[in-house]
Amino acid sequence: MSRHEGRQNDEMRAVTITRPFNQRAEGSCLITFGQTRVICTASVEEQQPRWMKNQNRGWVTAEYGMLPRSTHDRTTREASQGKQGGRTLEIQRLIGRSLRAVTDLSKLGKRTVWIDCDVIQADGGTRTASITGGFIAFMDACRWLEHQGMIKSLPILDFVAAVSCGMVKGVPMLDLNYKEDFDCETDMNFVMTGTGKFIEIQGTAESVPFTLNDFNAMAALATKGIGELIALQRKTFLEGMTM
Repeated sequence: MSRHEGRQNDEMRAVTITRPFNQRAEGSCLITFGQTRVICTASVEEQQPRWMKNQNRGWVTAEYGMLPRSTHDRTTREASQGKQGGRTLEIQRLIGRSLRAVTDLSKLGKRTVWIDCDVIQADGGTRTASITGGFIAFMDACRWLEHQGMIKSLPILDFVAAVSCGMVKGVPMLDLNYKEDFDCETDMNFVMTGTGKFIEIQGTAESVPFTLNDFNAMAALATKGIGELIALQRKTFLEGMTM
């Protein structure tokens, strides 16, 4: 079936990565998935979380937020409401889990790396863009630590990226934009490593239950899309060595 962007059902939106994007952060990038745009920064803090006291390892955690006009109508900043919403908490925990899954925390030392993902324009796939771009920022922060002599070697075990898939009018599609996500019968997010292993799968039947064949079709699309994202991550590091 035809998609309003002219894409094939197994085709990613145009993805770009601009790094560094924030000159003050130890690692940063602007990542775009079509019209979705997310600024990802990595900040090194020379202390562990309190609950990790006396443990000989570091921590990677994330914060996520959508700017007021990242959507069609202005949304109130969560800070002004005094608390974060459930969706925000769920997404930032997902980002943190995804990055920790490819990190040897013992090599990071007794420090914390904060990954901040700020959505400046949303058109679907903000969490998957945040994970994919967050890894870029995190990798650059780890390179900074290595070049400063603060760690002996990079703690990165593998690449990681994420993409959305869904069943739209009975057809499996890769990398849903907002309209497709709104109309889909099934909405799924896949997080995978560069070696093709799954870190997390989130899936919901929004209106019509999906079959095992549907799931396998979406998993195959996700594997294809994430392979392309990780190839872009590798290309970005090779072409834009900043450290």
